[in-house]
Amino acid sequence: MVSLLCTLQHHRDDVNWCAFSPALLATCSGDKTVRLYDTRDFSERPFSPLSGHGYGVHCCCFSSCGSYLVTCSTDASIIIWSTEAGKPLTKLEHPGRCPVRVCALGADSSLLLSGACDGTVALWDFHSKRLRRCRAVSEASVVACCSSPCGQMFVTGCSNGDVKLWDMDMELLHAQRHAHDLGVTCCHFAPQYKLDGDCVEFRLASCGQDSQLKIWIVSQHGGAGCEMLLLHTLTDQSAPVLSCAFSADGEMVMSGSVDKTVTVYDANQGVLLHTLNQHDRYVTAVALSPCMSFIATGSMDKTVKVWRIGEDGLGQYSLSFAEKEAELNPIRPFGRYQGNGLLLQSVSSFPAVVCSTGRKSLGHLKLLVSDWSEDDVGSWLCEKGLEELLGVFKANNIDGPELLQLSKETLASELGIESVGLRGRVLRKVEALNASLTGSDAPDEFLCPITQELMRDPVIAADGYSYEREAIESWISAKNRSSPMTNLPLQTTMVTPNRSLKMAIGRWKSSQ
Repeated sequence: MVSLLCTLQHHRDDVNWCAFSPALLATCSGDKTVRLYDTRDFSERPFSPLSGHGYGVHCCCFSSCGSYLVTCSTDASIIIWSTEAGKPLTKLEHPGRCPVRVCALGADSSLLLSGACDGTVALWDFHSKRLRRCRAVSEASVVACCSSPCGQMFVTGCSNGDVKLWDMDMELLHAQRHAHDLGVTCCHFAPQYKLDGDCVEFRLASCGQDSQLKIWIVSQHGGAGCEMLLLHTLTDQSAPVLSCAFSADGEMVMSGSVDKTVTVYDANQGVLLHTLNQHDRYVTAVALSPCMSFIATGSMDKTVKVWRIGEDGLGQYSLSFAEKEAELNPIRPFGRYQGNGLLLQSVSSFPAVVCSTGRKSLGHLKLLVSDWSEDDVGSWLCEKGLEELLGVFKANNIDGPELLQLSKETLASELGIESVGLRGRVLRKVEALNASLTGSDAPDEFLCPITQELMRDPVIAADGYSYEREAIESWISAKNRSSPMTNLPLQTTMVTPNRSLKMAIGRWKSSQ
């Protein structure tokens, strides 16, 4: 059962895209704005809307940690925003200053893709914000782009109907010509994949102007190219299909169409489960929450509708998964309810996510201290009994990276802390924090077998062992096709993020 939960009516033009993080819903529009809503009651954040683009905003996506939002626009720019403060952090310009139609982040948010109307795709290093590569992938406009869940390839869809697969060096792996007659409109990888020996298998959804939603099996064998096999062609919508998305568990796929409907399918069987008919004009955007059973749909009727799957509000997503996400991406305090733009349905039955421990999740318990904001540092100061320094640290904009660089000289000369004892306490706390990052007392399973250092971005290699991403990729790039642990040949050089281990390391670090 799918029921309408609320209708958001804040945008003044067509809604072009919707995206979820565990804590937020983002929507963007032809009115040049991006709006952010809390996923607990879908009230708009106090700093919303976000204004920074000169023309309509086509696409938006969250980083894996939920702390950053990326948007792109006809003005040829890509903006990276802080979701905590709603402020733009970086503004990138697509090469050639051509309108940017789509943006996407890699599975681990280390790489950013932008696709433009001139047929080019740019690949950016997300952390340094530097352009790594840019190349023409089509003579037509790039209107769809998505990274695979392993982060080793990405797909592009173009207005001429072609779907193409690329590696992260922008080398073509496979071209599916005329996948959709008259043009592709959207592509989305399912979050899950299968690894069988040297074969990796993904599911990809694509939709287009031919009024069809297609599900493909994408296979890659070792270092060879890819192949795409058509699994399902779904034709329950009577007009061009403009958007598509998989659920977080990969069990459902949905699509929005010019015929004003939203369809929800069983992704494995290709069976229609629901048809939603509440929009008055074309449905241009669909998105599913990563940890709760919410669907968001955007339309040219200028509204975003939020739907709930299942009687209990959690559908087929497990509460334990939602709890884990809530711990790592805590839901922040709400802004005031503004009745002029939010129409709630059945508010009394609205579900909330609560951590299983019953304690409040703190913002500074993120995986990396380098991601801490100034507020996170303030929380850490309070936890360590250093509340008297809150004003000084805030006035000097001390965030996570700055905290780790503090020295005796900095505390005395730049921050003006005169007390020798207080300076000593701060330095001891910072040294203990640094020690937890280096992993001096960490369990062996948290240390990279190659570097013997605490892993920050653990990945699983073909030998089944976990390594620090940079270490194993350097090992492989040095022509070592054997396992560092077993010395046996690696069946594939592909690595996959070990999110469970990363979460465990984060929890261990926060307890130190």
